[in-house]
Amino acid sequence: MNAESVNSDAWTAYGAHHLARGTETPDVDRFTWGFRPTGPGAEILGDVCGRRVLDLGSGTGRYAAHLAREHGALVDAVDASATQHERARARYGRQPGLNLILADAVEHLRTAEPYDVIYSVHGFAYINPRRLLPAVATALRPGGRLVFSVLHTDSDGHGPSTTVTARPETLPLAGGGRLTVRMWVLTSELWESLLAEHGPVTDQVDALDAPEGDGPVSCRLFQVRHRTAGHQPQPMEFRE
Repeated sequence: MNAESVNSDAWTAYGAHHLARGTETPDVDRFTWGFRPTGPGAEILGDVCGRRVLDLGSGTGRYAAHLAREHGALVDAVDASATQHERARARYGRQPGLNLILADAVEHLRTAEPYDVIYSVHGFAYINPRRLLPAVATALRPGGRLVFSVLHTDSDGHGPSTTVTARPETLPLAGGGRLTVRMWVLTSELWESLLAEHGPVTDQVDALDAPEGDGPVSCRLFQVRHRTAGHQPQPMEFRE
């Protein structure tokens, strides 16, 4: 079984676990790009009022619902897990401005009308970048924004890879137990290089580390623009 199939099965089991537990999906009042409420919020997406926005790997849909409800965005929220999609529909199925879609992210990107903004909270690392990034570049309008966060260092202190290879990681379950997923945990430089192959330009990468004493887990938050005609890329800014 390939890595993406492993991940699809794992997230379907994850959603089924929470459906069986009756886990409620709480609304959010701000974006959390890392694993703690630190760093920037939805403002880094720019003005999304009336804009076409895609949430890639939307899960229960709470960030997408927040953008539609509080920022007036027209949001497509795409997830490949039928059980996560079921949870999203139960909680946000009637939210104006929000379209919940059950689909493979890449297949959706290949057929959708272009988006002004595409974002993902942790979703990119579950899809092969060599399959995902060409589709993202095609689906993003010229001058459009791409913002995504990905795992950089896991809770065991394992840092990112310098090759485009998926590795096993653990997805914990509420109440005990765990699932195994396979993730593309890559260096910032490798992500930037892969993006540049298809046109998008990385403007800034922020380090989102766990608070001191909470272990070594760390994420990276990428802010990316679709390259427009005549644009000369500037050196990427990195913030600790």
